[in-house]
Amino acid sequence: MRLPCLGSSPDAPFPNVDRALEQPNGLLAFGGDLSVTRLMRAYRQGIFPWYSEGQPILWWSPEPRAVFDTGDLHLSRRLRRALRARDWTIHADRNFGAVLDFCASVPRHDQAGTWIGPEMKHAYMTLAQAGFAHSVEVHDAERLIGGVYGVNVGPVFCGESMFGLESGASSLALAALCRWLSLNKVPWLDAQMPTPHLRSLGVRCMARSRYLELLAETGECTLTDSSWSDAMPTWRPRDLFECTRR
Repeated sequence: MRLPCLGSSPDAPFPNVDRALEQPNGLLAFGGDLSVTRLMRAYRQGIFPWYSEGQPILWWSPEPRAVFDTGDLHLSRRLRRALRARDWTIHADRNFGAVLDFCASVPRHDQAGTWIGPEMKHAYMTLAQAGFAHSVEVHDAERLIGGVYGVNVGPVFCGESMFGLESGASSLALAALCRWLSLNKVPWLDAQMPTPHLRSLGVRCMARSRYLELLAETGECTLTDSSWSDAMPTWRPRDLFECTRR
């Protein structure tokens, strides 16, 4: 099947996600741009961009979809005990750009290079400035040691990438994000595609049709399209795990 090319207008329609390829799983279309308008239209339809330098912009909607229940993140008792003893602090939207840079540059054992190139960085910085993209950050004193970022789409938060410079820092950022989303009645965190690491943290596979139903639900989300920096309190690890102890 020939892969559709998106129209030049940010309002040009996406193909129906049922047309996405089985191999590679979820590849739907190419082309277009990374404007705020197009990106938010994509996320609200269960579509996201993912491509490497030198490729055209590629758009994906995999089947099934990997999601977290924000009230049921799985961290081992051993890891929780270790994190509770850390004198780290957790903030939101204090330094979105630095989180983005680290997610792009920190080496990963299962990846060669990065998909977060200059175009993607610019696009997500613009989304953050518009109040749609957000980061949760872990600091050791003044040093940023972990973080996660993504896009808020009402009943679902679409996680994009996370990093950790110290053991447990990325898991702590994810736990804080899930706690914040759960407190604000956002029940689902989209992880896009499952990996062994995400499965160990409790990610589940959901049919794409059900995922699209979730996106269409109005829900009771109390998050608004504005910065989380003042809204989310500064947390210590022990603050999270007193609430989420397993």
